[in-house]
Parts: sequence; C-alpha cells; structure tokens
Amino acid sequence: MQARLEAQKVSPAAYQAMLGLEMFVRKQSKLEPALLHLVKMRASQINGCAYCLDMHSKDARAEGETEQRLYALSAWEETPFFTDRERVALALTEAITLVREVHVPDAVYEKAKESFSDEELVNLTLAIITINGWNRLAITFRMVPGEYRPGRK
Repeated sequence: MQARLEAQKVSPAAYQAMLGLEMFVRKQSKLEPALLHLVKMRASQINGCAYCLDMHSKDARAEGETEQRLYALSAWEETPFFTDRERVALALTEAITLVREVHVPDAVYEKAKESFSDEELVNLTLAIITINGWNRLAITFRMVPGEYRPGRK
C-alpha cells in the first residue's frame, strides 16, 4: 500500500495550521487525555480511518488505556466500561461525526451541557472536529496504517 501524497510535505503551512488545532486540543483544552483518546478512536471507527485507528489505539495503549475498553468502544452503549462523562462525550462524538444524519439532537446536547462546562463543551467540539479533519486527510490521501509509533515525531 502506498499513500497518494504526503500532505505535510505538499502544503506544510496548511498542515501546521491543523497541527496547531491538534496541539490546542491536547495541551490547552483541559480535557482528560483518556477521554480525548476515546473520542479520536470513536470518530475514526465511524469514518473508517485505518491510519487514525492504528495511531490512536497505539497512543491510547501507551498512555494506559485498556484493551478491553478499546475493543468494546464500538459498542460503548452496551458495556459498563465507560464513565458517564465518557459516555456523553462518545454520544456527542457520534452526533457531530454523523451531523448530516442526526444534526446533534437536543437530548445529546443537553446531556453534554450537564456533563461539561461551556468551555469544555467548546473544546470537546473542537476535538471532535479536529479528529474528523484528520480522518478526512488520512482517508483522502490514503495514509498507510501500521508504521506509526507512539512518541515518535
């Protein structure tokens, strides 16, 4: 398998802009790293992004996430493995990722408002938007899964 092109080399300024948003989400959003890993994994599952699933499962495991939770993530509603806050974030992730189909239902939004401060809700939404953007870049340019190693730049 071969990538169609390497976006970061073809348009480094655009790639850096995306990376800036990613760094904000990771370093300044004040959202729990474990929650962010779950959001990234769930959006990547929905979008079918093999590269991002490979990357984020490795990152999550490297930071202590359990295999059990990663394996059950696509059926999160049917398991006891996730906190209430994580469940709300996963529901919001699904609604935003599938926005064309569900337009973020009021019930999902209201639960999110109960579980997250306004700032956290904006930052969580930006995290979901960011992973959806990365998914679309990786899928469009056929980034090759399997080569990513956590901690390697």
